[in-house]
Amino acid sequence: MVVLDVLASAALAGWVYLAAGHGGFWRTGGAPPAGAEPRVWPDVVAVVPARDEAAVLPETLPSLLAQEYPGRFEVVLVDDGSTDGTADTARRLADGTAVRPRAVRLRVVRAAERPDGWAGKVWAMREGVRAAGGPEFVLFTDADIAYAPGTVARLVRTAGGELDLVSRMATLGTGTVWERALVPAFVYFFALLYPFRRVGRPGARTAAAAGGCMLGRRGVLARAGGLAAIRGALIDDVALGRLIKRAGGRCRLDLDRDVVSRRPYPRPGDLWAMVARSAYDQLRYSPVLLAGTVLGLVLLFAVPPAAAVAGAVAGDPAAAVPGLAAWTIMAGTFAPMLRHYRLSPLRAPALPLIALAYTAMTVDSARRHHGGRGGVWKGRVAVRTR
Repeated sequence: MVVLDVLASAALAGWVYLAAGHGGFWRTGGAPPAGAEPRVWPDVVAVVPARDEAAVLPETLPSLLAQEYPGRFEVVLVDDGSTDGTADTARRLADGTAVRPRAVRLRVVRAAERPDGWAGKVWAMREGVRAAGGPEFVLFTDADIAYAPGTVARLVRTAGGELDLVSRMATLGTGTVWERALVPAFVYFFALLYPFRRVGRPGARTAAAAGGCMLGRRGVLARAGGLAAIRGALIDDVALGRLIKRAGGRCRLDLDRDVVSRRPYPRPGDLWAMVARSAYDQLRYSPVLLAGTVLGLVLLFAVPPAAAVAGAVAGDPAAAVPGLAAWTIMAGTFAPMLRHYRLSPLRAPALPLIALAYTAMTVDSARRHHGGRGGVWKGRVAVRTR
């Protein structure tokens, strides 16, 4: 029990730091108040990389085309080698909204053949930027993202004259049992890795963005080297955030219920595949970092409940008390995310089990990489570039 006593105390110390000193990662808060209305609304072009998205576009593209933006706003959808009629579906949807006043223009472009060294999505984003011309802002958004009315204008007001990258973490679906169990924890772990408040702090090294909704200044992106600087990035949103921040740009990342993902993950294997696709890339394909991550996750998430239960059964308060305290703090940091997803905070004590599932996904990501199936997404296998 001596080892368990030490581990329980170490886990408690870890959770005290995370709760009090890790950038308030557990605070959700929602989207910030929009800034002042600009005197002249800047031009904005939304770039939508789309590969075999015909099924989801009817739920999302009309919300983008219906944005009533006071300035010039248009949408460029990049058909990235689709075989399901994505381009035709997009055109039909645009025809259906063309009768509205101030209808948003849609242009559908076909991505050129992807050069070696480019990740598929980043190449499609680059093709969209090339087709966009010279707007002040480019809104990178995924094909599965739906927008509430007025969202684009609010993003521009938030950026104002100071921010160079404004990103919103989309609210993911929780319609199934598995989504309710796994989705809030996915966003929670993202915030644990990249505390949103630190992303917005100019002097902090933390940099990230959420790929479903990223409004960036085109000029700042160009000065930072453009998308070519992150051409091989599998996790393009984090890479873009780092690129902008390292170039001296100011960034902001928030949760937002007005930006919603319509992509379903009805089976646990669907979300598992999404995480396993990129987790090992996040660890820079390092077995050492993988081992450290697994040990850290076990210490922080598995040890507290194990120590609390084993210590109580064995009558060992040196394990039970810090174990229960760490477990309580852990659950307390997870509860705000559950409330953001309108789920009961009574689910929070189950976080250790969910964390073990994500640990297994991370290990599986490494297994897939070493088996030559790393980064598989929509029929493509990502090529390691670093």
